[in-house]
Amino acid sequence: MKLVFIRHGEPDYEKDSLTETGFKEAALLADRVAGMEVKDFFVSPLGRAKDTAAPALERIGRSATELDWIREFDVFINRPDKAPGEAGMAWDWLPADWMAYPDFYDKDKWMLHPLFEDKKLKERYEYVIGSFEEFLNTHGYSRNGLYYTAENASNDTYVFFSHFGCTTLLLSRLLNVSPMILWHGMCMAPTSVTTIVTEERKKGIAQWRCIEYGDTSHLYASGMKPSFAARFCECFDNENERHG
Repeated sequence: MKLVFIRHGEPDYEKDSLTETGFKEAALLADRVAGMEVKDFFVSPLGRAKDTAAPALERIGRSATELDWIREFDVFINRPDKAPGEAGMAWDWLPADWMAYPDFYDKDKWMLHPLFEDKKLKERYEYVIGSFEEFLNTHGYSRNGLYYTAENASNDTYVFFSHFGCTTLLLSRLLNVSPMILWHGMCMAPTSVTTIVTEERKKGIAQWRCIEYGDTSHLYASGMKPSFAARFCECFDNENERHG
């Protein structure tokens, strides 16, 4: 089975839609999606994901099923760099803060940080992962320890129009690593494509392998550079690049 995760285009968060650049990115993405053999499409309920999916779905005359659990993992906490009472995204910490906590590198202990004790984060995590596992079970793959039992193996492809925080959380589950590592160490540019597939080297036993991450070749093919919206300043003195 192949899972393809597509991040929304350059976002206009205030409108929960896309910027002018984002709509151009989505139009270029449509050409790429049109060439895929896809069993089913799924989309986050958020506007920026729907606006990204729309050109591709219209091009091929398909529709997407809306899934609440692939919306952005927008859980807020009182991060160390924030003033008291000022919340920040749970998956976006300053380097010196999250790297100072060794358990953030542990796939089982990362959620034990005192700032994650708020039951909303744990409940949201269990909801997202539980829904994901239910999806996999329905499509023939059930978790067995750290790998998956291929009860009804297939070569089908499923495409998800989703978000960075949620997608990396799902990948961390399949790859058995702490999501904090992926959240802070990997970058998905707007409309980038990430593909992860099962490998069944022994009958009935499947693991997952990521064969492309954050790919934006559809943009480069049209002479368009990926948006910087997914990144922070390369050097602190770069005033024209995002710092916060």
